[in-house]
Amino acid sequence: MHAVILAGGKGVRLRPYTTALPKPLVPIGDQHAILEIVLRQLSTAGFTSCTIAIGHLGEIIRAYVGDGSQWGLAVDYATEESPLGTMGPLLTLRDRLPETFLVMNGDVLTDLDYADVLRRHRDSGAPLTIATYARKVHIDFGVLTTDASKVVAFTEKPSMDYRVSMGVYGLSRSTLEGYTPGLPLGFDELVLDLLRARNQPHAYEFDGYWLDIGRPDDYDQANAEFTTRKSLLLKGA
Repeated sequence: MHAVILAGGKGVRLRPYTTALPKPLVPIGDQHAILEIVLRQLSTAGFTSCTIAIGHLGEIIRAYVGDGSQWGLAVDYATEESPLGTMGPLLTLRDRLPETFLVMNGDVLTDLDYADVLRRHRDSGAPLTIATYARKVHIDFGVLTTDASKVVAFTEKPSMDYRVSMGVYGLSRSTLEGYTPGLPLGFDELVLDLLRARNQPHAYEFDGYWLDIGRPDDYDQANAEFTTRKSLLLKGA
């Protein structure tokens, strides 16, 4: 099984932590970088190879990870000379990729079964499988529904339930056909194109532990929780 880790972003929202370090290498707990945790998890799940898409401060990632052998993985790299969006780096890799593979952001902490995501993707026959997580938003206002300047419904401080992308995907190489390597391609653009073509992605619903480390508050939460979550995130460590 093969995985592609997207690690080329500048981590602007996580500054000042990312001023000197790429976001996937910021430390969690006393011993581990986020990317190290992800690589350990992939190896434990049975993945044997991984491509890391690097850009901003990418040479630091390359120096840290090396060939991946310390985690039992064969790691190679793809370098973004300019930002290509979430899915754009995959276009330049297309000829090097197996027919089905895992794609994930390099800043995700979760106990998601990565191997099962890829298996379910293969079994579904879908062009794209999106790992999803339930979120609830509390709205602190009374919400009005209007029609032709008339109020037709009112809800006091409602809650909204919805599912979000976890930043982990099963993808088929054939899904990338028709896009031009070297041009940006966002996850949103790919999903909208598939929906327009009535080629619906598959949803992999997950309700375990998931934290997207995008902001300083998220990073502080990850560090605060890591001691109690370590055995969950790093099984056998």
